[in-house]
Amino acid sequence: MIDVCDIQTMRPILAAYGFHFSKAKGQNFLAASWVPEQIAEQAGIDRQTGVLEIGPGIGSLTQQLCLRAGKVCAVEVDQRLGPILDMTMEGFSNLELVFGDILQQDIPALVQQKLGGLRPMACANLPYYITSPVLTALLKAACFDTITVMVQKEVAQRIAAGPGTADYSAFSILCQYYAQPELLFEVGPDCFLPRPKVTSAVVKLAVRKELPWEIENPALFFRVVRSSFAMRRKSLQNGLASGFPQLGKAGAGAVLQSCGLSPSVRGETLDIPTFAAIARAVERSLTK
Repeated sequence: MIDVCDIQTMRPILAAYGFHFSKAKGQNFLAASWVPEQIAEQAGIDRQTGVLEIGPGIGSLTQQLCLRAGKVCAVEVDQRLGPILDMTMEGFSNLELVFGDILQQDIPALVQQKLGGLRPMACANLPYYITSPVLTALLKAACFDTITVMVQKEVAQRIAAGPGTADYSAFSILCQYYAQPELLFEVGPDCFLPRPKVTSAVVKLAVRKELPWEIENPALFFRVVRSSFAMRRKSLQNGLASGFPQLGKAGAGAVLQSCGLSPSVRGETLDIPTFAAIARAVERSLTK
């Protein structure tokens, strides 16, 4: 098995295929073997697991997943990596490569087709520029037990942030609506080739099988959340009035008071159950 985390081993292989790192694709490959080992280990991968990996790159994490999983389906957008992965992943019969953009895939259908019969998990070293759309797509696919990803440290903190903290955002609520996040460990810039300018972190999201809140209209719920954070420095009353012009400022204030909240409350201090109550009150007000 080729040590893909050994820079001295990989440089001549990449050069032989004329491979150059693409900034546009956010390519930063792992060059510290302990990182993919820990990701695969702490993700809980075993022979009963089928893993969807996004962006295998040169196979650093892919090797560790294949050593543990029943099957790995790796989706890679850069077809230049095909011959390199053929070399670095030689001998792994439980790997299937799919070339394409994960955001253009029918993820539930792909998981069913490639990983059917196994416990489905997703795993990735995500390029920073597509972290939010890819993670959102994986969560909304609603077909994984867990999703374990390496992202920029600030994004990982945002994913796991609680109400009233500086990192708490609409994206925090989106992730926590679908899953229970756990920060696992940080990864410094020296662990990558080429070296990024930021620190990364690995976060594991245990996907919720059932939602513990009464949310009958998810679209309205998330509209309320987005409205609440769109005007972060202003009161929630102003945010709701802007997001729901039909309510107006007075109507937004009445909605909040019906939930036992002050019109001056700020959205970043509220948890998911409170946002769910506000969404129900908004819906009642709009349907009067």
